[in-house]
Amino acid sequence: MKALQIAATGMAAQQMRVEVISNNIANMSTAAYRPRTAEFSDLMYQQHLTPGTITSQVGTVVPAGI
Repeated sequence: MKALQIAATGMAAQQMRVEVISNNIANMSTAAYRPRTAEFSDLMYQQHLTPGTITSQVGTVVPAGI
């Protein structure tokens, strides 16, 4: 379900970009025209890691606190 939410957010951002561009084109010949831009912030990423420590060179992970 998280992937669908991410995809919907991307589609909403693209829709906003198209609306801003179409508004700029529609108002280009009017007096006091000032172009607008759609600004988007950076994405925040989450890393899901198992809490614990690596105990050997093989990569065995032991839960924290043991």
